[in-house]
Amino acid sequence: MPSDTPNIIYGGQVDYKSIFYSEENNALTIPVSLIAGYGVLKAGTALAVTDTAGGNYLKYFPYEPTAKTGAEYAPGRMYLVSDGDGTTTIYLTISDSYKFIVGDTLDVIDANSSVADLGLVVSIDRTTYSNRAAVVVTNACTSSYTTAQFAHVMISGATTYIGILMKSVDTGTGSSAAGALAAMVLSNALLYTGMLSCVDSDARTDLGASTISQYTKLP
Repeated sequence: MPSDTPNIIYGGQVDYKSIFYSEENNALTIPVSLIAGYGVLKAGTALAVTDTAGGNYLKYFPYEPTAKTGAEYAPGRMYLVSDGDGTTTIYLTISDSYKFIVGDTLDVIDANSSVADLGLVVSIDRTTYSNRAAVVVTNACTSSYTTAQFAHVMISGATTYIGILMKSVDTGTGSSAAGALAAMVLSNALLYTGMLSCVDSDARTDLGASTISQYTKLP
């Protein structure tokens, strides 16, 4: 059979069910701009917002879960591909390097070390190496941050939960990523807990949310 035989590949259905148990129209929602490079973000994903001026200031991206086991669904994380070495250069996958731009502020964290401010992104080199991107920041990444402990960087502001993504949306990946416009649920909603992603106990605390049986209540 010829290799160019016409075909269609169907992906899995993402929004097979609304995230809402309560009436969707009663929820308080706002339009938001999502940062490019995070691929398809599922409806129900917890969102954070950049908190430092410059780069993608006041744009939204996935919230950082508190657990650091390496098994979490955490699309906002950009894992280091080599340990911190005490210099201002960190190494990430090339794909992950498109999740931020020059001027953004990055933080680094791993399972054994608390969060540290890496400062502003000064440059992003995707051409020197074929297997990784070299990112220069203003503050050194110490050797305490290791790949063995799931060391990763995130845009500053990632640890503060702001709201819930209302519908699945594609922000793109790699060099063609363009970001996306979306709607975010802030309050006055009863949501299906099983439809939510990255909504841990710290996220619920940030907005005073609570769980009732199989539901999450946003006040």
